[in-house]
Amino acid sequence: MSNASKPKNAFYAQSGGVTAVINASACGVIQAAKESDQIGTVYAGHNGIIGALTEELIDTSQESKETIAALKHTPSGAFGSCRYKLKSLEENKAEYMRLIEVFKAHDIGYFFYNGGGDSADTCLKVSKLSEQMGYPIQAIHVPKTVDNDLPFTDNSPGFGSVAKYVAISTQEAGLDIASMCKTSTKVFIFEVMGRHAGWIAGSAGIASTNEHTPPHIILMPEIAFEETAFLNKVDQCVKDYGFCVIVASEGTQDKDGKFLADAGAKDAFGHTQLGGVAPTLATLVKDKLGYKYHWAVADYLQRAARHIASKTDVDQAYAVGRAAVEKALEGKNAIMPCIQRTSDTPYTWEIGEAPLAEVANVEQKMPRDFISEDGFHITEKAKTYFSPLIQGEDYPPYINGLPQVAKLKKVFAPKKTATNFDVNK
Repeated sequence: MSNASKPKNAFYAQSGGVTAVINASACGVIQAAKESDQIGTVYAGHNGIIGALTEELIDTSQESKETIAALKHTPSGAFGSCRYKLKSLEENKAEYMRLIEVFKAHDIGYFFYNGGGDSADTCLKVSKLSEQMGYPIQAIHVPKTVDNDLPFTDNSPGFGSVAKYVAISTQEAGLDIASMCKTSTKVFIFEVMGRHAGWIAGSAGIASTNEHTPPHIILMPEIAFEETAFLNKVDQCVKDYGFCVIVASEGTQDKDGKFLADAGAKDAFGHTQLGGVAPTLATLVKDKLGYKYHWAVADYLQRAARHIASKTDVDQAYAVGRAAVEKALEGKNAIMPCIQRTSDTPYTWEIGEAPLAEVANVEQKMPRDFISEDGFHITEKAKTYFSPLIQGEDYPPYINGLPQVAKLKKVFAPKKTATNFDVNK
């Protein structure tokens, strides 16, 4: 094959907080690319976009077919992810120039970036700059975020499995508290992720079949926290049911927009560091009501729980990975494959697409009609939306009682540039 007809290589990277199914998207990208004669080698960025900047490219062709297939049932970011937000072109064009330099050196013509809203923005900028520099790159954003706040898509891959974990955990913990509340804990507070949108907290409401069953209270960022109303609701639940189970989003905030758990620091993306809403609420319950309490923070457990992942979520994560490659081969650029719901019952869906210019940095919050009138629970309309996303089981294979995961060799491609790029500057 002559150099003129040699297919371009692809670069794939994972960004931001990982999920139970992000590697299923990686599997979809890699398998679809291997099936095509229009794409050469798929390189994966070691630790996300940082891998491109530092020219640490994992050659996925060195992995066996079995290992790539095993990505589908492996949680976390198999190639390494990162919280590294590229600055604007005006602030630091050198970063983007470096990306193009590495892509040129490794004959990369396809860029698949697997992440949330910030990643969509980066993908869009790379697409624009590459054209300006005369080295066109087809940049396709592969949607992923447990926060479920990407626009245009019915849901964000990664969310369904977290929703399943949270709903199950709420149900199980609720049974525990109910069995002991006569002589022990009266109030249980379960903190879940969700900085600006209450999708994850709201999904706990699936576990509630009537007003008696947990969760009794759901706190979401979309509804301003009012201390008196909250305490009255907790007190009434304990008096009526003997106990109260609360699911609180980490981003619960007051009417002035101040997070209840503001720790006074910022993360790499400039987001407020949150110090824990559960202990804050627990202290409030203790000081004002005097009830015995327990609290728990799901933290990384909720997004790493591949053993109880939703089959719907696994299937959709894999599908958007494959679709990213297929749309690139159709000549598409600066778009995001998205999930389009075609029916609630039975739940059916198909893959569509959305322009990155309208996706980047847009947060899709819970609609008001998904939240009960008093702001403490979800509506039936929300349950209709949530329920299909947690359906089905897709258990990983087990060895000696533990889930089997992909073990990558991570063979790096030889470096071809002389530049040493410092991402810490």
